[in-house]
Order: sequence, then structure tokens, then C-alpha cells
Amino acid sequence: MQMISLSEIRYGKSRVRVARVKRTPERHEFREWTLNVMLQGDFDASFTQGDNSKVLPTDTMKNTVYSLAQNSSAECMEEFAKELIDFLLRRNTHVSKAEVSVSEKHWESLLTGNGKPHPTTFVQSSGERQIAKVARTRESDFSIVSGLENLIIMKTAGSAFEGYIHDSLTTLPETADRLLSTAVRATWTCAKVELPFHELRAKIRAILLATFADHDSKSVQHTLYAMGEAVLKNVSEIDDIHLTMPNRHYNLVDLSKFGQHNPNEIFVPVDEPHGNIQARIRRQG
Repeated sequence: MQMISLSEIRYGKSRVRVARVKRTPERHEFREWTLNVMLQGDFDASFTQGDNSKVLPTDTMKNTVYSLAQNSSAECMEEFAKELIDFLLRRNTHVSKAEVSVSEKHWESLLTGNGKPHPTTFVQSSGERQIAKVARTRESDFSIVSGLENLIIMKTAGSAFEGYIHDSLTTLPETADRLLSTAVRATWTCAKVELPFHELRAKIRAILLATFADHDSKSVQHTLYAMGEAVLKNVSEIDDIHLTMPNRHYNLVDLSKFGQHNPNEIFVPVDEPHGNIQARIRRQG
């Protein structure tokens, strides 16, 4: 007789959105997070027998996020995720592992006419998001992966794509001067569970941007590696970095049919389909 059993189970609450304002007499601090909470543990009976006696309602998980946010001392989303995981494991002894993924919208203080940050007004100038995934079992310490995504960047010089395979289906012309645009997603594994995560992310972001700007790119792959290498050489607090860099194409328009010359100035943006370049880069030794 064939035996059938549960192989892996987990459940949780997704896309819990919460915004928090920390108020001081000098200025306000605004954070907007979206959290996914997942639990693993002794839930077999709820799947196989319909016994909900050990099921923490996902609505309760949502309310837990709101309640903890009110009293939390966390200065960044990684610290808040750790607080949330500890709370859930402490209250639910049948839970063996809790995992929290968080994304943060990139709000910045509005700069006033004299160039100073306004104390209570914020602007969201891009779709960039900060991200983190934090997990812990009862027997282990936290594992923390931090990152950012949808960091949209472009360079209009210093980018080429030549010397690739040409076969019967190749139509792409080689070029020594093209636009290079991408939406960077970067995640890195933190070597310690107690770090200044917010400052570390800002440092890594700055290195990624500076390397992208200055690199003499032969391809997206070439620049991706240079960006990851620069981060690992300058940030000892992380063990590796994973980069995803889609090639957001800008195709040169052929104006010759109109009797016009196009000296690399007029392009058609083409978001889809696009190349998708990924790599994980580790420190050796």
C-alpha cells in the first residue's frame, strides 16, 4: 500500500503593511515596511485532520506586527524582524522556526530652500526598496540577509558590448558605445547578527553606485562582477553578495530613412524582453 505523508509545511501572513512615525522635538523619522511572516513547526494535524488547536491565526500575526511596532526600539527593519521572531517563538512553543521578510519604501526628508532636511516632510523620489530576510530556529542563532532592490541606474558612456557569438539567428549589432541601464537587486549575507544594518546598507549602496559609474563596461556581466568585487573588498561585515541586473535596453533609432543622422542621441526604451544577469560573489579563504 502506498504511504502518503507531509513532506514540508509552513504558513504565515503576507504583505502586512505598517508605517511608523517616531517623533522627537527636533524632527520626525518615518518608516514604511511590508512584512511576510512564515512559521514552521508542529502543524501536521491542521493539514491532515483539520485540527486547528495549534494554529496561530494569520490575522493574529498581522496584529502582532502592529502591536510590536508601537513599542519597538528597533532602528531598522532587521532589528524589528528579530524582535518579531523572538516574540513569536516565545509565545508559541510548538513553532520550531520563524522567518520574516521585510521590504522598506525609500522615503527621504524633503530638502528645503536652504538645503536642510525638513523635520516633518518626506518625499519618495523612486521605487527603490530596502529588503531583508531574517530567520531563526529554536536551536540556532539568527540568519540575516540584507539588501536592496529596484535601484534603477543608467550610464550614457563607458559601456560596450562586442565580441560575442554570432550565429544564423544573431541580429544584434556590436557596439563600443551604448546606454547601459539596469534595476539592481542586491542581497548580502551578514557575518554577524549584531550590526549597524542601516549604515551598512548605505555604505554598500554607495560602493555599488560609484563602481557602476566609473567602470569601463564590456558587458553587464563585466560590470556586475566589478560591483560585487568592490563591495567585498571594502565591507568586511558580509560574507557574500548576490546581484541581479536586468539589461533594460535602449535601442538606437535608425533615422537614415528620414535622411537624418543619429549620433547616438535618440533611443527607444525597451523594457521587455530584457536580459537577466545574475551572480553570487564570495570572499575566498
